[in-house]
Amino acid sequence: MSKDTIQDVVKKSLEKYFKDLGEQQPSNVYEMVVFTVEKPILEAVMERARGNQSLAAEMLGINRNTLRKKLQQHGLL
Repeated sequence: MSKDTIQDVVKKSLEKYFKDLGEQQPSNVYEMVVFTVEKPILEAVMERARGNQSLAAEMLGINRNTLRKKLQQHGLL
């Protein structure tokens, strides 16, 4: 099992992304990273909450309606 933290993995992924871009200017990096990590977070929390959206929203610290919107955006509903 890897000893890398989530932060390490994200940083290494971004470094590779920037390297692969070469001279191209990156754009919308924040949005890209958030959208990319959001889906596995939602999947893991929903599994932990056994599909209970109210519990999952509480675990995430967000409003249930916000959770539903995010689940729909990621095709998880």
